[in-house]
Amino acid sequence: MSAVTSELREDGIRIVTMAHPPVNALTVQGWFDIGIALDEASKDLNTKVVILRAEGKGFNAGVDIKEMQNTTGFDALIGANKGCYAAFKAVYECSVPVIAVVNGFCVGGGVGLVGNADIVIASDDAYFGVPEVKQGALGAATHMARLVPQQMMRALYFTAATIPATELHKFGSVFKIGPRDQIDSIALEVAASIAEKDTRVIRAAKEALNGIEPVDVNKSYRFEQGFTFELNLAGVSDELRDNFAGTDKAGKNA
Repeated sequence: MSAVTSELREDGIRIVTMAHPPVNALTVQGWFDIGIALDEASKDLNTKVVILRAEGKGFNAGVDIKEMQNTTGFDALIGANKGCYAAFKAVYECSVPVIAVVNGFCVGGGVGLVGNADIVIASDDAYFGVPEVKQGALGAATHMARLVPQQMMRALYFTAATIPATELHKFGSVFKIGPRDQIDSIALEVAASIAEKDTRVIRAAKEALNGIEPVDVNKSYRFEQGFTFELNLAGVSDELRDNFAGTDKAGKNA
């Protein structure tokens, strides 16, 4: 069963939900499934706006490091990199606006999804972070830089610290915040205000706004990923992931 489901409502609002307990750390297939769901939304002219949300403790905890460490060779590493790239790209290039609804934690790959979304709504206890340096990886700085100013992004990146949604709301990168039990309703209200517009105009607007972006998010993220592969070839990343996942060099539980 896929960790990602997609449902199109009669009003043209498509709801894509991630549900992979316990923390929504997605497997390789899970990342590709997000990309597939968003690509399908782009092609479906009945879809007017997408809500990307999650069930469970938090929005997203990044890649499934245990899957990576319990897989022989580099297939899971390469798969996770390609899957994240596909998912982030699909969110950004979706032909209709994507509203990310963040409940609780949003770290690592979660920031990649949210940073590429058009609108962000978060619970008042939500927080965001890019802890990649602790696991010997680089990535999502491209997307964190779309949520906070440059020096703030660098401080968060180097320290692996997190930042609360209430701070991002002050920066304007989080559009609305509210209690966990109300953010889905808030998102539906925002989505409805978009869905009532002529979808031909909204789709043209999305393409136009992407066209005037000062940074190519796909190329910049791919550039980051190159350093992750270098760290893996040097053996640094594998060592740090083993420590995080609690596995030995053979990939077995310690």
